[in-house]
Amino acid sequence: MSVHKTAILSAVITALFTSGAVQAAEALTAVGDGEGQLDIVAWPGYIERGESDKAYDWVTGFEQETGCKVNVKTAATSDEMVSLMTKGGYDLVTASGDASLRLIAGKRVQPIDPTLIPNWKTLDPRLKDGPWYTVENKTYGTPYQWGPNVLMYNTNVFKTPPVSWSVVFEPQDLPDGKPNKGRVQAYDGPIYIADAALYLKTAKPELNIVDPYQLTETQYKAVLDLLRAQQPLIHRYWHDATVQMSDVKNEGVAASSSWGYMVNGLVADKQPVASTIPQEGATGWADTTMLHAEAKHPNCAYKWMNWSLQPKVQGDVAAWFGSLPVVPDACKGNELLGAEGCETNGFDLFDKIAFWKTPQAEGGKYVPYSRWTQDYIAIMGGR
Repeated sequence: MSVHKTAILSAVITALFTSGAVQAAEALTAVGDGEGQLDIVAWPGYIERGESDKAYDWVTGFEQETGCKVNVKTAATSDEMVSLMTKGGYDLVTASGDASLRLIAGKRVQPIDPTLIPNWKTLDPRLKDGPWYTVENKTYGTPYQWGPNVLMYNTNVFKTPPVSWSVVFEPQDLPDGKPNKGRVQAYDGPIYIADAALYLKTAKPELNIVDPYQLTETQYKAVLDLLRAQQPLIHRYWHDATVQMSDVKNEGVAASSSWGYMVNGLVADKQPVASTIPQEGATGWADTTMLHAEAKHPNCAYKWMNWSLQPKVQGDVAAWFGSLPVVPDACKGNELLGAEGCETNGFDLFDKIAFWKTPQAEGGKYVPYSRWTQDYIAIMGGR
């Protein structure tokens, strides 16, 4: 096990079991003057200031309006986000559902007051009070973006979109007549176990998998067997968006789970790439901007959470990342997103996505996330 993986696993376990170790700062009752600074842990591509493309900048205007200078630390996985928030020193994190409940349980984040966020009223009703950020009637953050984990594929290899995730899970020849071995990728994160479970839900109905995040011992064993059989096929377990884009461009990767962010970037680079959601459906993510329990810049943080819900900001983020806005009005009239952007990115697929969440044992009925973490690290290592 690498030092990096060991550190992340240690941080995850710490976050899960040291609840009460952090004393939450006193909650704001009103938003006052900004503190001049804001430190955010975010997914790549989530906080842009025009450095990658001048058209995509939703930071400069915020800084000019509020005087809060934004500093960003990118994280490639939810486990890395949990680790960074456990160490502290940040105000906000754009946490996916497989991190948010761990952060809440570990008291790494604090409840927010939606009444202090005027733009809260514009939220998509489907996302209000989501179970991944609402616990015991307390709101732990502001929805930011959501979307499916798509199947990205090379259009020179697949003349028609692949219809099943089997192209990355099962040994086979691809449509160009060459084996998939060494030409497919899988996500470098324990939550990917749910992708395999979702595939087996259809491929092996006799397993009776209902929820890919709630697996009995029998179901879990079948999923691990599938992932172990997949391991020899894998070109790379990806977690770095830039590296995956390079692999598709230069290393002959023909198919992989991915995000719209990488698909958009490769298409913009005129690469033969497209994406689809196969017949088995897809896992996905609904990300929440969460406030650290000991945030040093809470006024700037609240100002950012309100800023982030503007339709222009939401539409621009969705256009850049290939995701969906949490404010439906963002789908209309955004020059970067375009008239069909929300439909293209899957706005109507909300009910078909198995959103990331942290697996819970529920009294021993299901395999807990701590096991997922240990077993997936072993599988990636060929064990």
